[in-house]
Amino acid sequence: MSAGVTRRAIVTGAGPRSIGRAVADALLADGWEVTVTRRATLDLADRASVAAFAASYAGRADDLDLLVNSAGIHLDLGSRWKQPQLLDGHEVHWRTNYLGTVDLTTALLPLLLGGGGGTVVHVVSQLHERGTTDQLLGRPVAYDSWASYGTSKLGLVHHAALLAERYGDQGLRALSVHPGAVSTNIANRGLETRPLLRRLRNLALPLERRTLMTPEESAAHLVRIATDPSAASGYYRKSRPLDPAPAAADLAARAELAATTEAWLAATR
Repeated sequence: MSAGVTRRAIVTGAGPRSIGRAVADALLADGWEVTVTRRATLDLADRASVAAFAASYAGRADDLDLLVNSAGIHLDLGSRWKQPQLLDGHEVHWRTNYLGTVDLTTALLPLLLGGGGGTVVHVVSQLHERGTTDQLLGRPVAYDSWASYGTSKLGLVHHAALLAERYGDQGLRALSVHPGAVSTNIANRGLETRPLLRRLRNLALPLERRTLMTPEESAAHLVRIATDPSAASGYYRKSRPLDPAPAAADLAARAELAATTEAWLAATR
């Protein structure tokens, strides 16, 4: 990109000691204009909040080069839930991580396409391998919160692939990225109701921080591929392209998921 051209990015989930915050800092250091969000400024589980944020951003900028969807939740780390916790009638991880992220991306898509095609990055997880097509498509399954989290990330792997299929010829790149094993604060919210486990985790933090990647180390990989126009759309582990879990290659499931998601977007607009 030529000197003097403003490069604009939105990074969600940029709380303290998060991958999103580290990504935003790296982009800022490289001269990008970066808008960051936290739950107080953008609640992915609230359609009105998503619409208000997208409208506010569109009022300040006529295009968008990069959207990094890093916001998300992983609750019930102790696997205590026996039934799904519902939000707007949807399992809480699905409603927040998948539907909320797709809602935001859809609202910002005109700005991403307006400049000749931008880049969308869904920060996912290797745990998408624990997701199931049955749960993805709303079929009855025995509830497991870790599988539900994985399914929300599996949905995002599908969504990134769908974006590339539909809009790649308009210049849009869509990546789903497993950021590696990273020491962040995401687990803290999952342990809010488990004071003993939270104390144990705090005791283990020094070891965790020595053995896992820092947010900054993970962000370096993510920023590298997000800003490299030669990095093709697809699934990445850190900055290495890989095949995702076999369930992510189910094209019939992807088409059905797209149809039900689009129906939800239209019905609740």
